[in-house]
Formats: sequence, C-alpha cells, structure tokens
Amino acid sequence: MPVAAASVSKRGSPFEVLLAFLRLGCMSFGGPIAHLGYFRTELVDRRGWVSDELFAELVGIAQSMPGPASSQVAYALGLIRAGWPGGLAAWLGFTLPSAVLMLAFAFGHRVFTGPTGASILHGLQLVTVAVVGQAVVSMQTKLAPDRLRLALAIVAVGITLLAPASLGSLLAIAFGAAAGLVLLRSQSQEAQRLDLLEISVSKRVGTVAAIAFLLLVVALVLPVRMNLPSLWSVFTAFGRTGALVFGGGHVVLPLLEDVTVAKGWISQQSFLSGYGAAQALPGPLFSFAAYLGASVQPNPHPLMLGMCALVAIFLPGLLLITAVLPFWGHVRGRRSAQAAFDGIRASVVGVLIAALYNPVWSSTVHTMTDFWIALAAFALLTMWKVQPLLLVVGVCAVCWLRAALL
Repeated sequence: MPVAAASVSKRGSPFEVLLAFLRLGCMSFGGPIAHLGYFRTELVDRRGWVSDELFAELVGIAQSMPGPASSQVAYALGLIRAGWPGGLAAWLGFTLPSAVLMLAFAFGHRVFTGPTGASILHGLQLVTVAVVGQAVVSMQTKLAPDRLRLALAIVAVGITLLAPASLGSLLAIAFGAAAGLVLLRSQSQEAQRLDLLEISVSKRVGTVAAIAFLLLVVALVLPVRMNLPSLWSVFTAFGRTGALVFGGGHVVLPLLEDVTVAKGWISQQSFLSGYGAAQALPGPLFSFAAYLGASVQPNPHPLMLGMCALVAIFLPGLLLITAVLPFWGHVRGRRSAQAAFDGIRASVVGVLIAALYNPVWSSTVHTMTDFWIALAAFALLTMWKVQPLLLVVGVCAVCWLRAALL
C-alpha cells in the first residue's frame, strides 16, 4: 500500500499546540484508548496535523513500550508539530487540567458528586462511546480496507480481549508487526523518511535520551532506605511505576497501590476515593499520581510532593519515546519496516474495536435510552460533523435533564 508523501503537515507554534491539547485535556474522557479517539478527531480529521497512517504508527509505538500511551502519543504529536517546545506544550496542555483537579481533590474539594454530577459524568461517558466509534469506523476504512488487513484487525480484537489486561494491547501490536512482515511485505512500498522528525529530534538527542532513561531506571531500582515519604523516596516510587508498567491507564493502579498503600503512606479508603475521582476526570489517569503524592502522610509539603509524583511517573515514558522517535523515523522507510507497520496499523484498529466493547461500551451503555443517546451522538459526529465540544455540552444537558425528570 502506498504511503502518502504528506505524512506531516506544515509546522506550527508551541502556543497552538498548547491550546489544542488544553482543549483535549479538558474533554478527553474514558481512558487512554478513548483519548486516542479524541486525538484523531481533533488533530487528524479537524486540523490535519498528521495522516491516519502516521497517527496509527505513533499509537503502535506507544502501545509497545512502558509508560502512559496516550500521553506519549500527545507528546510525539506536539514534537512533530512544533519541535521540542511543542512536545512539552502538548504534555503540559493534556496533563494540566486533570492534574490541577486531582490536586484540588487532595486538598479536600469534591468533584462529580451527587445526582447532578453523576448524570453529567454519564453524559461524558456516552460521548466517549460515540468518539471511539467514529475513530474505529474511519480508521478501519483507511488502515484495514481489504480482507487480509481486516482479518488481522479481527484477530487483534480477540488477542486484546482474551489476554491479560496488562499484555493485551502489547501482544496485539506484536502480532500485527509479525503478521505484516510475513503477509504484507509484497504489498508495501518504501515510505519517505520523516525529515521533519529527524530535524526535531536528532539521533544524538535520541541516544542521550536513551542513556538518560537507562540511568534513571538504574537509579530508581536502587534500594531506598527511607520509609517515610520524602522528595526522593516519592520520586523513586512513582518513577519506578512509570518506567515498568505496560498498558498504562488502569493497569498502573495495582503498582500505585503497592508503592503507597502497602508502604503505609496513604489509607486504602483514601486511595480508592482518589481513584474514583480520577475516573470522573478528563485527561491521563496517570495524573492520579498528583493526588497520591499530595495525600501521603506525613507530608509537610503536599503541593511539592504532588508535583514530584506527577513528574516522576511521566518522565520515563517521555524519555523513552524521545529515544525511539529519531531512529524510527530513519528505519520506517524500509520495505520490511513498512510491512510491519502496515500490520501494526491494522492491529491498532483491532485494539480500538476491543476498547470500544470493553471498557467503553460495557461500562457505559446500560439501558435502551443510553443506546439511543450514544447512537445519536455517533450520527452527529460522523454524518453532520458536529464538533466534539458541542456534542459534550448537548449530551450532558440531555443526561442532566433526564435525571432531573426521573
């Protein structure tokens, strides 16, 4: 399959990237796979920053390494759009809204409580069903258009749903790469190298990032004698979690519980309370670390420890994708690499289909009314091209009115 030459649109400004991801950080509900649906709607369909093919490759890379997948994709998109400042602006914009709300929750404020808050939250979840559904349909037509790649996508669905949650996406991506090398090599053509990526992130910088990641991992696994929470003990605990977790999202929760509740830094009740708030908020679930860092006891500087935990859990994943991108931009032009990425793209469609079923659909659509609201939102997105922000407001209003009338 020929790869479009215009894989990357013209360069933008860091401020443009910051505003775009602030918007996404305020409205991207539903977990990492749902976030990718919002990214695609806003940045591929609406703004045309990258092609579907390039977007799927970024998703495949992020799913194949430890760290928060949606945040790594956001960082990579910002990096491609506006260089180093753009990458940092993307991460900051996407993370800031949820981090601020989680810190506020740690200081005693409550969000999305009571009947009104619950109805609004349910409306946001129904919008997520529509957004992920739109992403699945659009990406399938472009990335799995023939029987062979559609079959790869269907196998990826089965792998994702049947494998353990921490390995499902990773195994599906690995299957896609292997199947692409075997089955799609004759169909693949050499793709143009991403010169823009090579300018933004040189191989030297990628090597430095890789060394920094390895040194960080060595420092994080060294034993820490301090049992009480301190700046370094919090940094190592949350950094180790960010460096070692595959799958991101809800998969990180057992590890976070192990480094906080098991150490006696925070009670089980406080941990679960923060987790409930994190699920009700937009943006990356890794922002839960800000709440945990600010809530550990004893804690004379809650804001400082909250920010420390937040930076620590994201840092390894961002360093790792910085290390990979320049070399990926170099090798992706080879026929064998392109065949592997064709298979990965088809598998990404399967991963999205699996996520649409579980957890997005299974945890959201409980009644026929829910079904019709989600279907109407999907139709508004795909047929009438309604902007997601307007859809969020409309669906939340409908859910609030339904709750008020019952």
